[in-house]
Amino acid sequence: MAEETPTPEAAAPNGQGQNVSLQNVYIKDLSFESPNGPFLPAQNPDPKIQLNINASSSHKGGDAHEVVLTVTLEAKNGDAPVYVAEVKQAGLFTVRGFGADDSRRILGAFAPNVLFPYIRQTVSDLVVKGGFPPFFLPPVNFDALYERSLQERAAQQQPGAEAAPQQVN
Repeated sequence: MAEETPTPEAAAPNGQGQNVSLQNVYIKDLSFESPNGPFLPAQNPDPKIQLNINASSSHKGGDAHEVVLTVTLEAKNGDAPVYVAEVKQAGLFTVRGFGADDSRRILGAFAPNVLFPYIRQTVSDLVVKGGFPPFFLPPVNFDALYERSLQERAAQQQPGAEAAPQQVN
């Protein structure tokens, strides 16, 4: 008798196979602050920009998961804020038929990659509507960020190991 390789349908508990699908994309939260307005004569036309990006996920029941990509963009002239924009772009994903590690990778790397073009456009539109030139988010390698987070977690779990602090600008 020949060995049979299990098919994805056989591996999935509900017989539907492996499947990842995007159900909805939406803005979960959005804020923009420009304390002094867009055009001040003494304002440096090239402010210093600080960018923070974060991805998180939460289980919503059954095979549904919400993934939220958060971007905080802060422009400053010296210590004076020019504008602060924060956008939380969310997506509802159905993930079925995958093991725990694969599901975490899908929610931690694949889903943020899917949401990135949406948040990139939203941030640019928000900054322009605030009266400033558009800001286009630089490309982000969420696969590499996910791998780095796995390595950091593994290093923290090793007794006596201390992870070096890392800052992403």
